[in-house]
Amino acid sequence: MKTYDVAVAGGGLIGASIALELACAGLKVGVFDAQKPGREASWASAGMISPSPESAAMTSVLPMSLASVAIYPEFIRRVEELSGQMAGYRKHGALDVLLTEKETKEVPDILLLHRASGLQAEALSGEQACELEPALTAEVRGAILRHDEASLDNRVFTEAALEAARRKGAEIYSNNGAKSLWLEGSACKGLQLENGRVEARWTVIAAGCFSAQIEDAAAYAPVVPAKGQMLCLRCDGVHITRDLWSNHMYLVPRNDGRIIAGSTIEYEGFDRSVTAAGMKRILTGAISLVPALEKARIEETWAGLRPDTPDHLPILGPTDREGLLVATGHFRSGILLAPITAQLVREWVTTQKVSVDWTPFSPMRFQEKRHTRTA
Repeated sequence: MKTYDVAVAGGGLIGASIALELACAGLKVGVFDAQKPGREASWASAGMISPSPESAAMTSVLPMSLASVAIYPEFIRRVEELSGQMAGYRKHGALDVLLTEKETKEVPDILLLHRASGLQAEALSGEQACELEPALTAEVRGAILRHDEASLDNRVFTEAALEAARRKGAEIYSNNGAKSLWLEGSACKGLQLENGRVEARWTVIAAGCFSAQIEDAAAYAPVVPAKGQMLCLRCDGVHITRDLWSNHMYLVPRNDGRIIAGSTIEYEGFDRSVTAAGMKRILTGAISLVPALEKARIEETWAGLRPDTPDHLPILGPTDREGLLVATGHFRSGILLAPITAQLVREWVTTQKVSVDWTPFSPMRFQEKRHTRTA
């Protein structure tokens, strides 16, 4: 039986980032994934680094988001340097494209929300938006330019983060995921795996939407899969610089000319099927934003499973089990929050203190609600 300072259940970008951060701190780390690491939500994402709250209800995540954006450039530099792979990082901002009169009337409220959050946001006319992005439809009525947005090639970057962690000494295992927590009394002693058992001073649940399937972990990580259908387009002569958003769909350009288009949000269990209805919705939205994409080639379609939670907020922090931490439930913000999640886990493991308050996202909030209902 192997022994680690930290055993991490889950090998997506969150798990890889935690492993890298801990390994750089000199700890012995093991990462255990049920399949090839990095092939779930991290692989299926569009790779956006977007701190902008999608609604006022999501502003509680903003301190974490801003902290993560602040350390992202150094995080990318370290991953690229250690792995020898480039991240496909782009920091060109994003445009919220407004296509209806109703949307333009909401601009003052959107600007107020962003500026109150410390984010840069600027209202543009339709003409100004088309000057920035000539491929946009002539029907655009206005736009909001969000300067703080960026993106990266999530598939490449997740592989790079895993390789960087390996090169710092982390041991990463495929096809040997966590079946259950290894509990003794009130303490978590490690993980019971598909093949064998590992002992660890600290155990971190970071298995995305599969976290709740780890026996004894669901009480702290009641995550469910939220399917997102996506597709990749390529269109000769169409150039997009910024991420484009409209009515909950988006286009994300890559450095090699590809354009990632998404996405749906569907609660259908662990189903990953790509449907005609999903593709129709995404393609209709894409062409309404950039009409020339009508002639685009579809290079790939896929569906990924995001880890959602009952309140749509991440689950981060220690539990009432000695040695057990949770870092899951990032929903649509896993790429964005990976660096700060890893930093906070490392801080807690090494000092029992964190530099950003994560108590609003405590896994114990679900325990408290359960006790309240049964009282």
